Amino acid sequence: MDRGGPPGHGVTLSEAARVWARIALLSFGGPAGQIAVMHRILVDEKRWIGEARFLHALSFCTLLPGPEAQQLATYIGWLMHRTAGGLIAGGLFVLPGLVSIMGLSLIYAAFGGVGIVGGLFFGLKCAVLAIVLQAVVRVGARALRNDAMRAIAAGAFAAIFLFDVPFPLIVLAAGLIGYLGTRSGADSFRTGGHGGAANGLADADSRLGTGVPAHARPNLRRTLTFSALFLALWLGPVLALVIGLGPDHVFSAIAVFFSKMAVVTFGGAYAVLAYVAQAAVDTYGWLKPGEMLDGLGLAETTPGPLIMVTQFVGFLGAFRGQSGLDPYVAGVLGGLLTTWVTFLPCFLWIFAGAPYVEALRENRALSGALAAITAAVVGVILNLAVWFALHLLFAEIRSLHPGLGLRLDIPVWTSLRGPALLLSGAAILAVFRFRAGVIPTLLASSAAGVGLHLAGWA
Repeated sequence: MDRGGPPGHGVTLSEAARVWARIALLSFGGPAGQIAVMHRILVDEKRWIGEARFLHALSFCTLLPGPEAQQLATYIGWLMHRTAGGLIAGGLFVLPGLVSIMGLSLIYAAFGGVGIVGGLFFGLKCAVLAIVLQAVVRVGARALRNDAMRAIAAGAFAAIFLFDVPFPLIVLAAGLIGYLGTRSGADSFRTGGHGGAANGLADADSRLGTGVPAHARPNLRRTLTFSALFLALWLGPVLALVIGLGPDHVFSAIAVFFSKMAVVTFGGAYAVLAYVAQAAVDTYGWLKPGEMLDGLGLAETTPGPLIMVTQFVGFLGAFRGQSGLDPYVAGVLGGLLTTWVTFLPCFLWIFAGAPYVEALRENRALSGALAAITAAVVGVILNLAVWFALHLLFAEIRSLHPGLGLRLDIPVWTSLRGPALLLSGAAILAVFRFRAGVIPTLLASSAAGVGLHLAGWA
């Protein structure tokens, strides 16, 4: 069997680090844009990895919990330069967003609701609503290919919007339906892969070649070593906080909640945000619905994974919690703790699991389960869009409980916010009619928000 070339395949680790830093700084606009940037640089420009192999790696990452773009970077870095390459690629992918969101969180905590800054964030919220709606359309166009998938999406929306069913249970139920449906032979659950350019760079013509590097082959001893090491790095601090500070301490709550989130975050950042928003706002009271929109706006305008918005949530939770520390110190520590327990598991999934997960790609039943999960995610993202719209456009929401576990959030129409409706409508028109990009839409909406504030209308 061809073992492939040596690690790096002619690319030094320092050269790779420079390329990964460049990718990280250009990674705006959510996972679709980030994956496109990686493809352009790694496949088309640098020719490190072939088209089929790139899509193969991407298919692995969509099966895993966590941000697929960051995991894809980790995977390719690991494939090229072993563990060091994976750590550099995945770490650099996160670093610009970590620094940016932390700085913006400090500014937000100090000045977020004051004057022009408040107008700026008002504009961001309106643009974010349009961007989330765009995500519903994009994911739906790819995932809802037939009536069965559309029914799963509708069921997922009803479950989370009307009955507050936890996101992890929706994922498990959808996966089970897809698995059983595929096993039954139903055509509705058959998948066709990720697609892509049929005539892209051939694997044989890339630096990586067609062979499997020795370090990328299944090895039980190496798997157990990586698992023990990264589980200790991930869960060790969590256990220490729970034991040392108690389970009700804000740092303990942050560590436990976001560690749990790290293992159920299938379906991308927008789907995860519905789960995070539900818990952070309703369960823990760490922030208000409008502030969740502010955080997503910050994540949209900074490089790195959109799920970095969780750092903003952790920052505000610790900033406002009774930690006994200076609020700003507590906020920084809370934000860093959130980032640690959110992203460290991603390295565990790749380093310990990638050599084995390749076999899953050809398993039709598991592919059907993934397709059903993706369909459910459309319903979850739609819930996020409706949730955002209600809290952005109306000053007052009434929650009705008719019974049987049903909950209906009804807006008070007399509390409609005219400026929010106007600016959100303009952002939706820009995104859908004029195909405006994420960054221009966010910048224009933010500027408009400042203008409305100066005019006394927002």
